[in-house]
Amino acid sequence: MSDEFNVGDVVQLKSGGPKMTVEKISDVDEDKIACCAWFDKNNIFKDEFDQRLLKHYKPTVGIGITRV
Repeated sequence: MSDEFNVGDVVQLKSGGPKMTVEKISDVDEDKIACCAWFDKNNIFKDEFDQRLLKHYKPTVGIGITRV
């Protein structure tokens, strides 16, 4: 079962990479395609991905970090 995504969701490729924001969802044939945008330094990039290649982004929390 594939995840459902909405405009504004923060996603990432299942194989890793930058966190991206979903800008638009399109139906192409029988596939759902997510148009995503992300930043690399001061540059914005956009591309389209089959939703089956994406997962919701979940930030990792550091373990054993102590603040003084």
